[in-house]
Amino acid sequence: MKRTGLLGLLGWVAVTAAVPLAVAQVRPYIGYVYPAGGQQATTVQIRLGGQAFEDVSGVLITGAGVTAKITDNYRRLNNQEIQLTNEQLRELKRPAPAVSGGKVPAVVAPDAVLQALIVKLEARAREWVQTPACASISSLMMVAVTIEPDAALGLREIRLVTPKGVSNPLVFEVGQLPEYARKPMVTATIQTLGKEAQALRKRPPAEAEVRVELPCTVNGQIASGEVNRYRFSASKGQRLVLAAQGRGLVPFIADAVPGWFQPVLVVYDAQGREVAFADDYRFKPDPVILFQVPQDGDYICAIYDSIYRGREDFVYRITLGELPFVTSIFPLGATAGAAVPPSMTGWNLQDADLAWPADARAPGIRFLTAGRTGYASNRVPFVLATSTEVLEREPNNTPATAQPVTLPVVVNGRINRKDDRDVYEFYGKADDRVVLEIEARRLDSPLDSVVTLTDANGRVVAFNDDREDLAAGLNTHHADSYLMAKLPATGRYLVQVADTARAGGEDYGYRLRISAPQPDFELRVVPSSVSLPLNSTAAFTVHALRRDGFAGPIKVTLKNPPAGLSAVAVTLPANQNTARFVVKSGAAVSEGPVRLTIEGSAKPGAVERVHAAVPTEDKMQAFLWRHLVPAMDLVAVVFDPKFQPVPSRIAPVLPPSVAAVSGGPAVTVGAKVAPATPPKFTKQQIVGRLRQLKLLYEEGYLRDDFYLARVAECETPAP
Repeated sequence: MKRTGLLGLLGWVAVTAAVPLAVAQVRPYIGYVYPAGGQQATTVQIRLGGQAFEDVSGVLITGAGVTAKITDNYRRLNNQEIQLTNEQLRELKRPAPAVSGGKVPAVVAPDAVLQALIVKLEARAREWVQTPACASISSLMMVAVTIEPDAALGLREIRLVTPKGVSNPLVFEVGQLPEYARKPMVTATIQTLGKEAQALRKRPPAEAEVRVELPCTVNGQIASGEVNRYRFSASKGQRLVLAAQGRGLVPFIADAVPGWFQPVLVVYDAQGREVAFADDYRFKPDPVILFQVPQDGDYICAIYDSIYRGREDFVYRITLGELPFVTSIFPLGATAGAAVPPSMTGWNLQDADLAWPADARAPGIRFLTAGRTGYASNRVPFVLATSTEVLEREPNNTPATAQPVTLPVVVNGRINRKDDRDVYEFYGKADDRVVLEIEARRLDSPLDSVVTLTDANGRVVAFNDDREDLAAGLNTHHADSYLMAKLPATGRYLVQVADTARAGGEDYGYRLRISAPQPDFELRVVPSSVSLPLNSTAAFTVHALRRDGFAGPIKVTLKNPPAGLSAVAVTLPANQNTARFVVKSGAAVSEGPVRLTIEGSAKPGAVERVHAAVPTEDKMQAFLWRHLVPAMDLVAVVFDPKFQPVPSRIAPVLPPSVAAVSGGPAVTVGAKVAPATPPKFTKQQIVGRLRQLKLLYEEGYLRDDFYLARVAECETPAP
């Protein structure tokens, strides 16, 4: 597999540049969401693993029809804090003392409040590990997500909000099928060389396999060395689709090689024989199995990591059932406004309808789905363009049968069999510049293109296989070809398109642009959220993606800034590709997160071009490579740095009559008498312990009497 580091060392500059200029704020970070989706018309309990979850006040989910409410916050506790919660739990569960005469009192059922606290403390203890495998995902946020019956299907973005900032986004999918979710993993512990078995998940055998009814979506997390199995019944002749999402949910994992969870899907029959296998789908790491059932009976779908890694952020969703699935469309694009729906191929598409976008008159990439028997298929990209479009005409496999085209043009073609090649001819003038660009991999085509420009005598003028594209986002193999060449003479020229591996088929579609250079640009902005103290500043890094040789200046501005925010326009000089863009806050806090639009303007020719910057997250892959992963929104929060959230539970204060415990006389705490003792803690330890006690009390883990007793232990006598 070919991988390219998109940003290299520049990514490190982007991260540094994105730090606010005045006061650096700790930004909440989400490392995974589990389960990463739910069915329409349901409420699903999810957990988000990450860090810096203190004072989280809300949840943002893009789109309508989905709401979320925080139900609990499990910040990572240190050893002293978990010791205190365990002491409280033991005290609550301690049997009542014997009454006078040595008689043991009758057992009295604890009241509801006490029992709820015991349950809460036991749950907290189960989730705690001393040495998490990944500390940056060891804090947990519990969230209830309610999905309306008419909520649009597909991926949303979910973020956490604090009074001082907004987290990175991760995806949450609104699904259409009944959902099964395995019990969430407890935070994985770090593995020690030679003692790896001690860190493996201790799963009861009954949880290794789950029976499900098709169609459905199953959710799980893969632990180190683990295999999850799902048993289902199927009938002979059924055409089942088993589609997994792993990397599609958590696109890049910084400390894992190859940089994401690599799921493997296997189908076994009732006798344990393997009948289907997939560890990818074309060029995508997430596997898909298209399985025609050979006979009636039970089958088992198993999923595991290709090299048996695992952790709580190895999250997956698998859709199983006799569902529509589009493997390809043709053509891959058309002229906006005049376009007709493309033809489609795939599984279970009999009588399927291709949903056509409502805004088909505007140029851009749209995602199409096929509907059948009430179920929607996977999404496939389709380009709506302003260019002149033509279709490939066969035969055009040799220079003698080359298809003539007039520039500028976009040809919608297909390498429709193995070792096929498509040849096009055009007339050019000496010293003219011509651009050849393929769009295929960027439109989910498996084609790994190679394009060659020759003169009429077959002499090669220019050649290209792959071009690195900063806008590729999740795509780590830049397989689309691009070249810009100067024509050496006036006359006939040939363009040849082929697949690098000489593969082909009806799925190998492409769009070939042949034109004079059309200078233009795109912008990407990092990060996708910032926080600003009052009267302060924060900086974004803006990346310019220059197209067809455009090297001129680009002016970057904040479009229609929300009240209280402003920015001075920045100009990227000629040939410069990155710039810092500073946003300034005023004297008023924002009412929650506000959305920003950063846009760039330039004159590549006689007409000014204006493009909004795409918000992105700078993600690391496998300790080294960096990628700009697109986000849906660009958000900011303006906050008062002096603001302290009011806790929902105010800690009590020791009565003035209570003297110090450490080194002082005996004190009364409730009805108990504590004898005088030497100091238990140093002054430095006391500061930390009082802070821990206060936090645990405010979080609802300590009762008043326990809290006051432990605070009294920390009091020191006056000198």
